[in-house]
Amino acid sequence: MTKTAAVLWAGSCFWVRSQAERELVITEEAALAHIIKSVKILSSRLVPLGEARERFAARDIFARFPLPNFDNSAMDGYAVVAGACNVGEAQRIVGEQPAGVNRRLRVKPGEAIRIYTGAPIPEGADAVIMQEDVRCEGDQIFINVSVEAGESIRRRGSDLSEGQKILSSGERIQAPTLGLLASQGFVEVEIGDEVRVGIITTGDELIQPGRSLEEGELYETNSILLRALVEQCGAKVESVVHCPDDAVSTEKALRSSLHNDVLVIAGGVSVGARDFVKPALANVGAQTDLWRVSVKPGKPFLFGSAGGCAIFGLPGNPVSAFMTFLLFVRPAILRMMGAGLDQLSLPHSEARLAERIQNKSDRPHYVRGRVADGKFSPVGRQESHALYGLSRANGLLRVPAGQDFPEGALVPVLSYE
Repeated sequence: MTKTAAVLWAGSCFWVRSQAERELVITEEAALAHIIKSVKILSSRLVPLGEARERFAARDIFARFPLPNFDNSAMDGYAVVAGACNVGEAQRIVGEQPAGVNRRLRVKPGEAIRIYTGAPIPEGADAVIMQEDVRCEGDQIFINVSVEAGESIRRRGSDLSEGQKILSSGERIQAPTLGLLASQGFVEVEIGDEVRVGIITTGDELIQPGRSLEEGELYETNSILLRALVEQCGAKVESVVHCPDDAVSTEKALRSSLHNDVLVIAGGVSVGARDFVKPALANVGAQTDLWRVSVKPGKPFLFGSAGGCAIFGLPGNPVSAFMTFLLFVRPAILRMMGAGLDQLSLPHSEARLAERIQNKSDRPHYVRGRVADGKFSPVGRQESHALYGLSRANGLLRVPAGQDFPEGALVPVLSYE
């Protein structure tokens, strides 16, 4: 090998080999594309509608019935023949149709049938007059306003046609969709299966909250942070293990966690003398596909697999762990749950910059900030350890390498709340 690095191209990533290092350099876009291609969508299962909110549909579903299923009244009032109604004239009340079973009533010109919201329209009627627009005297009503055909009638199929697609495979199931499914008589829906996740945190300096700190020690935060993020995805945390910085403990923790669908490891994935994750992964038979990604914060990122378990190695600094989880682990979990490719991105909205933001580094930088009154302002320190600023933020601004955004610029801000 010469002093000049040998570069072997592989799509949008490339290996850089030198006397000092052998490092995979990959863009975040290429990393995510590889991860999504690599993970497997889990099998589907039927669940009651009440358990399906925020899950992803496993197949297309089509309407069994039109909505409404019959012509019905949009108001409490009187069903009439519009052409026979003139302001000030009387209409004789000949019956009553409440919401519910159709009484098969019929109305003729000059007649009216008392009707209620949602009730079937009687045969012959082509309009409903609101009860506020008539004067009632005994068995007659006197019309105070002009009446037009079709007024206050909900026509059959005006909202939804029979056979129309109401849910697409891979679509997130929201509360209104559950209501729509119920309107079609469904009691169950087929969704992607639950993803089981194991979490491993590493570090001799980290102790569990509740104990007294010695000088040089820190409270371990990644496990609670990552658990919350996993559960926010709708996945299930099966195990949480903290291990010290030694090869034996790391390998043992890995072996105990590989039965999960996903394994998230925080810390120990770099190349320091006390970073044991990469060699331990090799010892348990895991394959490492990606190592290091061009993003800030979060460059020391690892992706691989062992059997059916997708493995993610995140940086130990909590903000870096948070960012790499959102960028790479979250989309993978959602995809495994059956999410469509268009469902994987974080939601975003546009905001004006409250101040100038520069990125002088050679990597895209995700700036943590807060959106208020349509403006985005960076919050707190932007270092990878700065939890306070992260806790006050509600959005992320991706600033490309070398980019300078002036104050007042309209920018897309990612939301993670």
